[in-house]
Amino acid sequence: MELSGQIERITYTNEKTGYIVARVKVKGMKNPVTVVGNLMSPSPGETFTMKGEWIKHPKFGDQFAVSEFISMIPEDAAGVERYLGSGMIKGLGPVMAKRIVKKFGEKALSVIENETDKLQKVEGIGKKRIAEIKKAWDEQKSIRSIMLFLYAHGVGSGYAIKIFKTYGDRSVAVLKENPYRLVSDIIGIGFLTADKIAQKFGFLKNSDERIEAGISYILSELAEEGHVYYPYKLLVEKCAEVLDVAGDAIKSRIDVVALSGKIVIEDIENGQGESEKTKGVFLLKYHYCETGIAKCLKLIVDSPGPFKSAISDKSIEWVQKRMAIKLAEKQIEAIRCALGSKVMVITGGPGTGKTTIVNSILKISQNLKLKALLAAPTGRAAKRMSEATEHEAKTIHRTLEFNFEKGGFTRNENNPVDCDLLIVDEASMIDTILMFGLLRAVPSGAALILVGDVNQLPSVGAGNVLNDIITSGVFSVVVLSEIFRQAKKSRIVINAHRINSGQMPFLRSDDNESDYYFIEQDNPKKAVEIIRELVAQRIPKRFGFDPFYDIQVLTPMHKGELGVSNLNKVLQEALNPGEASFSSQERNYKVGDKVMQIKNNYDKDVYNGDIGRITSIDSKEQNVTVSFENRLVKYDFYEIDELMLSYAVSVHKSQGSEYPAVVIPVHTQHYILLQRNLIYTALTRGRKLVVMVGAKKALAIGINNSKTQKRYTYLKNRLS
Repeated sequence: MELSGQIERITYTNEKTGYIVARVKVKGMKNPVTVVGNLMSPSPGETFTMKGEWIKHPKFGDQFAVSEFISMIPEDAAGVERYLGSGMIKGLGPVMAKRIVKKFGEKALSVIENETDKLQKVEGIGKKRIAEIKKAWDEQKSIRSIMLFLYAHGVGSGYAIKIFKTYGDRSVAVLKENPYRLVSDIIGIGFLTADKIAQKFGFLKNSDERIEAGISYILSELAEEGHVYYPYKLLVEKCAEVLDVAGDAIKSRIDVVALSGKIVIEDIENGQGESEKTKGVFLLKYHYCETGIAKCLKLIVDSPGPFKSAISDKSIEWVQKRMAIKLAEKQIEAIRCALGSKVMVITGGPGTGKTTIVNSILKISQNLKLKALLAAPTGRAAKRMSEATEHEAKTIHRTLEFNFEKGGFTRNENNPVDCDLLIVDEASMIDTILMFGLLRAVPSGAALILVGDVNQLPSVGAGNVLNDIITSGVFSVVVLSEIFRQAKKSRIVINAHRINSGQMPFLRSDDNESDYYFIEQDNPKKAVEIIRELVAQRIPKRFGFDPFYDIQVLTPMHKGELGVSNLNKVLQEALNPGEASFSSQERNYKVGDKVMQIKNNYDKDVYNGDIGRITSIDSKEQNVTVSFENRLVKYDFYEIDELMLSYAVSVHKSQGSEYPAVVIPVHTQHYILLQRNLIYTALTRGRKLVVMVGAKKALAIGINNSKTQKRYTYLKNRLS
């Protein structure tokens, strides 16, 4: 749909994005209409022809959402006066605009454009003022011409504004030369968007610029799947398929991209690097971080440690008396190993005594006057670690003290963290980039203990760091498998170990106080209804858990009836009914909604996986306020894509977190993702109660599927 009209007033503007809310007088309509969207610095009096669609805001009613626009010259004297007096042209205010229009009428803009010297006929305008007006007019003209050029080539207003803000007067020249620069220069513009723009500019699919940008894009996509590198031969095939160009063209451009320093080609089979079969291709940052991890670990291992002598039996006896416990042989072995090693891994499932070992090590370290630091990848994991040890634990990001101005960690090899011992929990979650950031900040004289469950899902980010460290055979590793007496009372713990060993869990329980239940329901729609009742009514009523703060639904997939998206809609309606206050990308947000941060935001000090609740939505100021652990964080509407509803989240997103109660759909709809480590990870997120809903067949499929997707990493080889 198309509208033409003159802006009467601007009610809201966001300079970062160009998003505006304006009242516009439209031809043929009695009352002004509200227009929203990305417009480039509009001014009252300015006339636009706009393409878009009508939307209904739950609070403010009908609005016209702009997708494209063209700035038009005002057609009457009143419009010209408002346009000139809006402040957009330096040197002209309302008073002077009135004088100019009084003198020249609706031809005033033509005079400014073509006969500037005539402005001297206006009272109060001299040569200096004329020069200022001419310069400002030319600048505005340049902005408009560039924006019109971008629109004519299919660039939407949101992207056009970002492009202009980045390149200014050079925008057109940059896009004509290489539109694929947008990918690296502008946050929010990816390869697929740049590729569409490039096609509008006439770039062919086999152009060098497209292939080079495509190689980096595909490696980035592969990193999202967990790969630190990708085999050369497979990468060529993947690029040829995705970019629809010949393999030979890919090979020649891979070499060019490598020479530019954006990627690294390395022999990964200890050959001569001549054969395509022996080469791996890394994005530079992943190669730098993976090699850096190996160097940092070697430096730590090769340096003297904080424990001057082996821990004696007296220390073991002392800590058992201090903690009023009797340690098992495996626990004693782990403590001896940890305090006799520079780098050590403790791994095991739930109920195997990892926390007891950590507490014992902490007590002995404190007795030896050694300074210990505790860290974990997520806020929830750090909080749980603090509660279990009664010792302060921080997230890795806070431990490394992120600097907002410099955009990096303050702690590094030149400014290491202050400790003699660093214990890191949930280490299986740590990806290649974060592990390098952590290790480079560990003092060479400190000892490092990594604690985690290697049988859980690997990190969301690229790499398989904990597993590579364990399988390298270079470092001390203690594997805990014995379930302790108290933990044996828990069906969650028992079933987790059964699943991990490839056995079906105990599905029925005669014990009314059981902490694990399986509700069989093969019909997906009925399963959704059962989950809704469990979260909203049955679990809160029977067990006293709060449906917002205590109960979490975990599901393998995003799509489908039992996927994240649909379950969030169903549970939002059940737990937080009412009209939406704000909508974005088919998501409706309301005050009181449970939401999750889905990317690290260092400026706001909130991180991937943090869960909070919306406390307010301000449509006038265009922002949303979210409470995270009683800390309020504001998001502008354009930042809302950093949040997602979290009544239900994916199992991957739940890593490092633990919830009092967990509800898990397990259905053949999830067939593609049903794997043993996924089911195991989901089950072990529940602390006091786990309820599975679905088909026994699906559960059996997942447990019998112990094959995990191969991740291409080279850390194990670098370490060994």
